[in-house]
Amino acid sequence: MNEWLNDFAMFLAQILTLLVALVVAIALVTRSRSMQGGEKSRLRVEDLNQRYRKRYRQLRLSGLTSKARKSMIKAFRKEDKLSVRRRSEESADSRVWVLDFHGDLKASATSRLSQEVSTLLGIAGEGDEVVLRLESAGGLVHAYGQAAAEFDRLRESGIHTTVCVDKVAASGGYLMACCAERLIVAPFAVLGSIGVVAQLPNVHRLLKRHDIDVEVMTAGRYKRTLTVLGENTDEGREKFRGDLQHIHDLFKQYVGQRRPGLDIDSVATGEVWYGTDAVENGLADAVKTSEAYLLERMQQAKVMTLQLETRKGVAARMGLALEQGVERGVQRAIEAVDATRWLKR
Repeated sequence: MNEWLNDFAMFLAQILTLLVALVVAIALVTRSRSMQGGEKSRLRVEDLNQRYRKRYRQLRLSGLTSKARKSMIKAFRKEDKLSVRRRSEESADSRVWVLDFHGDLKASATSRLSQEVSTLLGIAGEGDEVVLRLESAGGLVHAYGQAAAEFDRLRESGIHTTVCVDKVAASGGYLMACCAERLIVAPFAVLGSIGVVAQLPNVHRLLKRHDIDVEVMTAGRYKRTLTVLGENTDEGREKFRGDLQHIHDLFKQYVGQRRPGLDIDSVATGEVWYGTDAVENGLADAVKTSEAYLLERMQQAKVMTLQLETRKGVAARMGLALEQGVERGVQRAIEAVDATRWLKR
C-alpha cells in the first residue's frame, strides 16, 4: 500500500511540474511578445486569379497518365513564362481589391475596415475597383453610421466601388451598401429595412406594487426621456418618438443622396425585399452572387483579396473568445426574432 501511495505521489509531482513548466513557458512567451512592441497586425493579400488557375490545372491533371501529366505540366510552365513576358511588355492590368465585412450589432469590424480603406487609398490607381462583400442585419445607429462613412471614403476619392450582398444587408447594413456605385445582390438576399426601432421594458408599476420608489433626477429637460425603472411621461414618450423620426429622416436623406433614382418614401417603411424585388424597387442594381461577379471580373482584371489580421496575446484571445461566445448567443437570439419579419406570409 505504501509503495502504491509513493508511486501516486510521484505521478502527481510530475504532473504538477509539467503544469508549472507550461505556465512559465506561456508567461515567458507572452512577456517576450509584449516587450517586442512594434507592429500588432499584418496585411494578408491573396491573388484570386492565381488561386483558381491552380485549381483548374489540378482538375485538368487529375486522371491523366504519367506521360500525359508530364506533357501538360511542361505546357503549363511554358504558358506561365509567356504570361510573365506579356505582363512585363504591356501596361499594368487594372486591379480589383476585395474586402469583407461581417457585421454584428456593434459593427465591430469597422476599425479594421477603416484601416483597409486607408491602405487602399494610398495605392489604388485609375481603373481600379474595390468590391465589398457585405453581410449585416444592422445594429446601433452610431456604429453603422461610422462604418458607412469609412467605406464612403472610397467613393469620395473617385475609386470605383461595388458592394456584393449574398445574404443580408438590412438597416445599418443597407446604410453601408448604398454607398457603393453598384450594388449586386443574390436572388434571395435580404435588403432594405430602412427604418429605426427602439424598445425598452418599464417595471415601474411592478416596483410601485411592492412599495419600491425610484428617483430619477436629471439636469436638462430631455436628459432622460424614457426610463426602465421610473415612471414615464407623455412628454418623454413624445420626445423619444421625435428623436426616432429625426434619425429616420437622416437615414432616408443619406440613402437618397447615394441612390438618387430611388423613390425613398416608398421604400423607407422599414420593410425588406429579396434580391429580385430589391432590384425592381431600385434598392439594388443587378442580381448575381459575389462569386459569379468576381469570376466575371477575373476575365478582365487582376482580383485580389485584402484583409488586415490583428495578432492578440494569449490572455486577450481567451477573453475575446469568452466575450464573443456570450455576444453571439445574445445576437443569435435577437436575429432569430428579427428574421421572422423577413418571411413572407
